Amino acid sequence: MRVPQFMVGFGPTVFSRRRGETEYGIKAIPLGGYIRIVGMIPPAEANESKRATRMRSFIAEVRGAALNDVLPTDGGRVFYAKPWWQRVIVMAAGPLNNLVLALVFFTLTLTALGTNVITTQLESVPACVLPANAETATLDPEETDPCSVPIVTSGADAGRVCEEGSADCALPLASPAAEAGLRPGDTIVAIDGQTVEPTGWDSWTTVQQAIRSHPDQALSLTIERDGDRQDLTVTPIPNTVYEDQTAEDVITAGYLGVSPVYGFARQSITELPGYFANTVSQSVERLLGIPERVPALFGAAFLGDERDENGPIGIVGVGRISGEVFALTDFSGLEKLSFFLSLLASVNLVLFLFNLLPIYPLDGGHVAGALYEKARSSVARLRGRPDPGPFDIARLMPVAYVVAGLFIVLSGLLLVADIVNPITLQ
Repeated sequence: MRVPQFMVGFGPTVFSRRRGETEYGIKAIPLGGYIRIVGMIPPAEANESKRATRMRSFIAEVRGAALNDVLPTDGGRVFYAKPWWQRVIVMAAGPLNNLVLALVFFTLTLTALGTNVITTQLESVPACVLPANAETATLDPEETDPCSVPIVTSGADAGRVCEEGSADCALPLASPAAEAGLRPGDTIVAIDGQTVEPTGWDSWTTVQQAIRSHPDQALSLTIERDGDRQDLTVTPIPNTVYEDQTAEDVITAGYLGVSPVYGFARQSITELPGYFANTVSQSVERLLGIPERVPALFGAAFLGDERDENGPIGIVGVGRISGEVFALTDFSGLEKLSFFLSLLASVNLVLFLFNLLPIYPLDGGHVAGALYEKARSSVARLRGRPDPGPFDIARLMPVAYVVAGLFIVLSGLLLVADIVNPITLQ
């Protein structure tokens, strides 16, 4: 395919040089880049309606502008004339490059530098169980022991402070971890027969899921204390907890009464597939959740609402948080480098996933168009009909303008929110 331009950035050209038939250059706005391929939009189909409408005039204008790049000498080097699989390779190459970069950066971070992990070593073992909605959950233990303050145990007023001796009023239950003999500094090395690596990236999640899924059921623990291993049996009790970090709803789950030590450790290369799959899953979940977070983002930007710390952020927000991380004195140089590469990996992964969305004008829209064209020609061949030819991507130009408009609005909204109501480490 003939490529007249290969540009880094957008807007006015700052510098360019022609090599062969391609102009290589740098644009003024360094927010991406592009290549211009000749013949991205095919000529009008023979059976296209000639009736004049505003939409058809618009499509015809776009088609004409695209075909102006086509020279008589181009022949079959135009985009639309190439086989569907070649167009898929070309349009998927950009997102796949982002995927490769993400894999490289995640591999370096995980295996060479190390990453932040939640270890299975216990930092604290509270003496009692406090429901998430208990009024005493925010008390400072150095001033008032929340385990000595009675609370309502059930009903609509559960968690409220009450006078001992009244109905449904009692001291919080003793922590099953403390009762089982667990102490701060103990390291869990196996739970319910499953061995866990103390500094594995997902080990604490494994321990947490086992505890939460076993209310009122005995669990066997193998711990390491002062170099010796011991087997203990614990029985998590049912407790009211928040469903997740972003939810206000509460659920009943098993509760043991321990909190972990945070650390920094290298991982085995064998951990990469699981780590990467988990990261992809979380990224997809966050991307799909962006539309429902837009109203809250608007409120944070223009109405003074509290910013959702788990919501989307833009370029300014990423830069601000990065600067705060690099200013921390508690982080070593290795940890800061690990954070930087993890950030690059995450950005590239999101670009890969976003650009493969089957929406025109994203790369995924072109890929979807080529796949649809192949499916359409296969069906025509099976029915004994002639090949209908290239899929007319020009018909999707109205969709492209709507998508581009929404993307610009979202980018502007993120910019405003990141400036007037930023997400910070504080």
